Amino acid sequence: MADTNATTAQTLSAEELPKAQNPTVQFIKKFLRRKTAVLGFLFIVFILIMAVIGPSIVPYDPNAYDYGAILAGPSATHIWGTDEFGRDVFSRILAGTQLSLGTALTASILGTAGGVVLGLIAGFFGGIVDSIIMRICDVMFAFPSILLAIAIVAIIGPGITNIMIGLAVFTVPSFARIIRGAVLEVRGELYVEVAQSIGCSPARTMFVHIFPGTMQALIVNFTMNVGGAILSASSLSFLGFGANVTQAEWGAILSQGRNYLAIAPHLVLFPGLVIFLTVLAFNLFGDGLRDTLDPKLN
Repeated sequence: MADTNATTAQTLSAEELPKAQNPTVQFIKKFLRRKTAVLGFLFIVFILIMAVIGPSIVPYDPNAYDYGAILAGPSATHIWGTDEFGRDVFSRILAGTQLSLGTALTASILGTAGGVVLGLIAGFFGGIVDSIIMRICDVMFAFPSILLAIAIVAIIGPGITNIMIGLAVFTVPSFARIIRGAVLEVRGELYVEVAQSIGCSPARTMFVHIFPGTMQALIVNFTMNVGGAILSASSLSFLGFGANVTQAEWGAILSQGRNYLAIAPHLVLFPGLVIFLTVLAFNLFGDGLRDTLDPKLN
């Protein structure tokens, strides 16, 4: 009888214990508590949707001239006004979302991929290999990132494709250092030592066993890097190294509008505001991811 009561008590105690939540559910709950990060995420989703459907829903042809409405201010007809050729500013900014965001994302992906490979190699092999890669990164860090991108674009020529290359190149060293640090933490884990002891090749050990352990740092820094890439790409186009005057790109639109700042401030206000809000959204989202994934803050 006593054994039966003890068994019943153990069963009740087990039933009263809280069930372990799915890690994904836990992550979502923690992330939703960070309101600014949620707002940033929602704005990013909105911008991504506009990048996909924007060119097909614009109210006017982004490159259609209307010489009867040159430098017109915001109105019911043109809600964000028109530029020096009578082109609708709202339509050009909306259509330019695809080009501006695509440039930043492509450059970030290319730079991240290069940085991940170099960081894995440096952290895994160490020694002279690590020293050579890190010293090259130190040399690149000696130059301000935007100046390094300008130098690269000036050498290979202006254009959107070359901007992507320039932005990707100066993204590589920061990710190489971040991933190297993460690899040094993961490399000593037991499962990595087991993988090496059973004869896994260095490539398999790095990309199959070590790389997943660096994903937290990678995701957070990639998200925040996209915002910086948008700002840098817009800056290069503003300086004349990127999109030409016929292309609807945020930095190029801003560059054209600066000549009419005194008489048509809307040409600078609206593209500048879109760039600001997009970069801010990516930064807030990245901060939220970092705080959510950091066990010390939970």
